[in-house]
Amino acid sequence: MNSKKVYIVSGAGLSAESGIKTFRDSDGLWENYSIEEVCSTTGWARDRQKVTNFYDARRADLESKEPNYAHKRLADLKSKYPKNIFMLTQNVDNMLEKAGCTDVIHLHGTLTDLRCERCKHVFPIGYKPQKSTTCPECDCTVVRHNVVMFGENAPAYEHLRKLYNEADMIVVIGTSGHVIDTAYMAQLVDYSILNNLDVDKNHDQYFKVQLHKPATEAIDEIFELVEEFLS
Repeated sequence: MNSKKVYIVSGAGLSAESGIKTFRDSDGLWENYSIEEVCSTTGWARDRQKVTNFYDARRADLESKEPNYAHKRLADLKSKYPKNIFMLTQNVDNMLEKAGCTDVIHLHGTLTDLRCERCKHVFPIGYKPQKSTTCPECDCTVVRHNVVMFGENAPAYEHLRKLYNEADMIVVIGTSGHVIDTAYMAQLVDYSILNNLDVDKNHDQYFKVQLHKPATEAIDEIFELVEEFLS
């Protein structure tokens, strides 16, 4: 097996076809909330219960969702090339894991986990509401969602630094590059693939291959291009 490293960075567009809403959807789950209310440290300090209720609702909604074809093909790719493929996602859902993908790096946290505010232990809660949950490590009752909010650090971003230094190929699926600068990533390598539904010429120009179609329609071509690169 060769030592080439392929970093796949995914966003909301990957899970959209599984029916998982995002803040930017006009009819999305978040439409009745502003970012400041439920996704920032300011909103958390102002009304912890509102934020907790919000993430409880998102967690409950996630239970009925299933991975789509793109998730499954990415899981196949990771399984076939476990030492070459590095799977990074901005999504807080567990669709890649449900599809059988291993070693997924969640850059912005995980919806199906909670985090203790005393000892920082992260532990699974599945799809249940947070109420009356205590930390299994230190028995503390002060726990919170394990999703990174605006205004706080994202520890998993250390993997982006590895990407900047190690990647031989970049694949970006379903993210505009507004939160994480994916156009910059593309400029670091000779081989890059972009799969986004919408066209953004200022962003897209840096990618060698551009696939403007739903992830489920683009994924087989992405699979073949990565395999060709690794062969």
